[in-house]
Amino acid sequence: MNNTNQMVNHVDADTINRAVKMAIDTGEVPSVEAGYELFRSYRLAVVAGPELGTSAAHQAALLTIVNTGRRALLGGVEVAGGLDVPLRVPFVGADRLDQAVRLLGGRIGAVVPPDVPTLTLGAVAGETTPGSPSLAVTFDGWRGGAIPTSEHRRLGERDAVIPAAVLAGAIGVSEVFQHLRGNPMAGRRPVGLSLWSPDRLDWEGVRDGPASIVLPSRLWLIGLGHLGQAYLWTLGLLPYESPGDVELVLQDFDRLTLANDSTSLLTNPGLVGRRKTRAMAEWAEARGFRTSLVERTFPGGIKVAGDEPRLALGGVDNAQARAAYEDAGFDCVVEAGLGAGPTEYLALRLHTFPASTTARDKWGGARANPTKPVPETTAYTDLAASGMDACGLVRLATRTVGAPFVGATAAALVVSEVLRQLNGGPATEVIDMTLCDVGSRATVLATRTPNRFNPGYTR
Repeated sequence: MNNTNQMVNHVDADTINRAVKMAIDTGEVPSVEAGYELFRSYRLAVVAGPELGTSAAHQAALLTIVNTGRRALLGGVEVAGGLDVPLRVPFVGADRLDQAVRLLGGRIGAVVPPDVPTLTLGAVAGETTPGSPSLAVTFDGWRGGAIPTSEHRRLGERDAVIPAAVLAGAIGVSEVFQHLRGNPMAGRRPVGLSLWSPDRLDWEGVRDGPASIVLPSRLWLIGLGHLGQAYLWTLGLLPYESPGDVELVLQDFDRLTLANDSTSLLTNPGLVGRRKTRAMAEWAEARGFRTSLVERTFPGGIKVAGDEPRLALGGVDNAQARAAYEDAGFDCVVEAGLGAGPTEYLALRLHTFPASTTARDKWGGARANPTKPVPETTAYTDLAASGMDACGLVRLATRTVGAPFVGATAAALVVSEVLRQLNGGPATEVIDMTLCDVGSRATVLATRTPNRFNPGYTR
């Protein structure tokens, strides 16, 4: 993988790292170069216990940590522990854990660097880095989160469903990132939730869901950027016995840019310029899934027909497209939206349809966003002085701030919503939350369920 932890030579809306952009938009750095320099000071260490040799969930959590961490913490992710073991989760391009970590951009070392925020996975003996936040990434069943290692406790870490491990890894990275960004509580509190009962705040002790589950086999993914690729990442880690049973329709109209590498979990610089549909189909087919492509905007006149998948996972970022979700004729839509801007980027909201209100009622009255004014910060002034024209400045200003661990958290919730409905669990209509304070989330249980919801399932 090419090294993206350096300042790109040409800065514009298609190259800017979406995490670095928050420091530029807030005015805390005087230039884009200074923003990259700040984020290169952000680092993360991971200490892996012996469970990594035998546990698919521990490996899924580690790979999620590395994949999200290297994109937001430009100083890199360093992993210490016994990683020279076979992979217990599916991974395109590798059959050993150390190979997968390196392919994702992680570094493997013998010891933890001093004074670096640390995440532990499994039974780790001894102290980690005194004076730095240290969190145990932990999970059990459908529950996942992170607990300060100073509390000397973890969940049972037995029979965890893969989305719970993805969730735990993403929350761990989120806590480190928020600590580095100045949140005084981050890294010093237990944070987590139950994917079986997301409405319950007592996530560590809540009644759990089944360990043996069926998995979805036929899905339509709308949008293949930050959210869509997080959905694919999570689906790809699921333990399908026969991945050839899985049929995916992949819909997007855009091409990958370098900026996508900072948020989208299946993008790397070598894919820049390729159509999102084709790059993601190549990955999905290497995973063993079957794919069909739709290369147009949504809805674009789309109507589900014949035996096409009738379960959609929505990951688009404009209200006009979201309003049309139910117009296409899907039996069920599970979708998420992410917060934008340097203060709202940790927010996310999940919706399922059909619901007590329609997607058209929710978003149908929205108009295209007005042109966003260019922030009056030193960094933007510096860009103008260096030759960026007014159009380029506006395009840059309109690009959203984003962090990949937020998309991974949303994906764990979205995929788990599908898994709950397939396995007899409760359905939710809305989950509204922020990683700044997971315990403050609001959850609305579903009052309607699809009459003909049978999206296809397999083991």
